[in-house]
Amino acid sequence: MVGLLALALPASADTLNGANTAWILTATALVLFMTLPGLSLFYGGLVRAKNILSVLMQCFAIACIASLLWLIVGYTLSFGEGNAFIGDFSHVLFAGLGKESLSGDIPEPLFGLFQMTFAVITPALIVGAFAERMKFSSMLIFSSFWLLAVYVPVCHWVWGGGFLSQWGLLDFAGGTVVHITAGVAALVAALVIGRRDGFATTAMPPHNMTMTVTGAGMLWVGWFGFNGGSALAANGDAAMAMLVTHISAAAGSLAWMTVEWIKFRKPSVLGIVTGMVAGLGTITPASGYVGPGGALVIGLLAGVICFFMTQTVKRVWKIDDSLDVFPVHGVGGILGTLLAGVFASPHLGVFSGYGFSDAVDGMSGQVWVQFLGVIITFVYTAIVTWVLLKITGVMTSGLRVTREEELIGLDITMHEEEGYKL
Repeated sequence: MVGLLALALPASADTLNGANTAWILTATALVLFMTLPGLSLFYGGLVRAKNILSVLMQCFAIACIASLLWLIVGYTLSFGEGNAFIGDFSHVLFAGLGKESLSGDIPEPLFGLFQMTFAVITPALIVGAFAERMKFSSMLIFSSFWLLAVYVPVCHWVWGGGFLSQWGLLDFAGGTVVHITAGVAALVAALVIGRRDGFATTAMPPHNMTMTVTGAGMLWVGWFGFNGGSALAANGDAAMAMLVTHISAAAGSLAWMTVEWIKFRKPSVLGIVTGMVAGLGTITPASGYVGPGGALVIGLLAGVICFFMTQTVKRVWKIDDSLDVFPVHGVGGILGTLLAGVFASPHLGVFSGYGFSDAVDGMSGQVWVQFLGVIITFVYTAIVTWVLLKITGVMTSGLRVTREEELIGLDITMHEEEGYKL
């Protein structure tokens, strides 16, 4: 009887909650599943056959090195007490994160691991911008520097008690921390490293759309852990985050497909899966604050706006962001962060959300904070990314492979392996 009574009572903040722990364990696996194998296969299918292994290798290597950097110093600088700009060194090598230590009502080692999976996927997203032409050594060094100099500080600003958090920025699962940082870094990387040989004059179609669609499906499933897990509890917040995530993904897919159908007379498989990613990335910052009606609008806008941005970046600006990281993730993250300030409003009828931050006054105040968060994250990421690319280029005698190596393909020239034996 005592046991049943104890189960019926809510857990205190300093008592481990088994249900919440079980859910975050699951969500952690889902987020890692997004990178390995989801993003790897999604990106891998989009490049040419001679570069498939290079993309898989880059995603895999980033997962490994980001995990170790997060363990050593990334977590403590992100979530250590520190100051408004960066954390302290109190948790180097996860010091103090024992079996019994808690973060809220889940084990703190689990919280650290859950956040590690976010640190893994963010630099892996940038791979899509310089696919098929960056040296493997340059990629490793740049990704390591970038994680520590860009991702970690922004993570602290938003989720670690830093100044953007204090201002009341709404970013439930990574609009600024993940998508804007990765998207802006991708844009800068594409500009610095230059276009692929033959860009705009030679067709470079995806070599394996079946692989891409498979990876896209894995991303959609994994995103439930990404957004739903960010509630850090098995409760209504997690349930609503998962619901709005699914709605936005479906709406983004159909919106992109429809616009493409009208413009090019054919609905493409690549279009519908890219629209899904746009819908998922755009809902991410808003997922804990908006309802299904708001998610529907956000998804529809994501599909349309991100579609036209891909056309603008490639055809108007002539920037070779190989796999459309900036127009999908960067623009989606910006759009979702701003719209979170609108659809969090509890006064929009069927489109209502769940209220603004306590630190702001009304929709105008929330949108202003969201706007500031976008601008600060964009500018900081762009400047630091440019500096890191220049430093990396000096360290590796140039960021990109030679023209001959690019023509042969990175699988052979970087790894002496082939993806296919046909």
